[in-house]
Amino acid sequence: MLKTRTLMVAFLALWIVAACSPTQAPTPMAQVTISTAGVISPTPAACILQPVITPTRPAKTPRSTELDPSAGLHMTGRPQEIDLTSYRLKVTGKVDHPLSLTYDELRCMPKVQTSDVLICPGAFEDEANWAGASLMYILDMAGIHPGATSLALIGADNYSSSVSLQQARTGKNHLAYEWEGKPLPILHGFPVRAVFPSLQGNRWVKWLVEIQVE
Repeated sequence: MLKTRTLMVAFLALWIVAACSPTQAPTPMAQVTISTAGVISPTPAACILQPVITPTRPAKTPRSTELDPSAGLHMTGRPQEIDLTSYRLKVTGKVDHPLSLTYDELRCMPKVQTSDVLICPGAFEDEANWAGASLMYILDMAGIHPGATSLALIGADNYSSSVSLQQARTGKNHLAYEWEGKPLPILHGFPVRAVFPSLQGNRWVKWLVEIQVE
């Protein structure tokens, strides 16, 4: 009887060890893949995102270079109201993989956070905290051709600016979708604007919809 009880206890102990031991490989880290169409598709477990509520537009739009009191930033450009469900950021030109990125796909990418001063010489200087997708990460994912030398950044308001590829690949340049920990205000680039900490504000294209690699 004692021997039977001892065997039962030993069996139970082995069963507990087996039950508590991992039977599956650890969950892999989030990955981002490129489909054959060149569109970035995060895996379902790539990241967990909080819903974003599109910011509302103030009743009054400040004049050019006038301070927007709701954000503490100065106004430039023609405000655009963009639907997140149809928004895409395109990366085209001299690339191996043309990209068409949704807002959430950008939010799932490596995040860069900076505290910078946006300078428009002779007009204003705005200091704020910005955060968004690493520009270098996006360029590497697109696969830049060896002969490429610059980027043209285009906003939904048809404003465009250019930076050299060397400038684009330095520092903490990113495509900001957050300002002070919140979605960008509509007047200041929602859903996405470029942030180049070492360059003047005319390169910080707002309402960014396309990056052409030239």
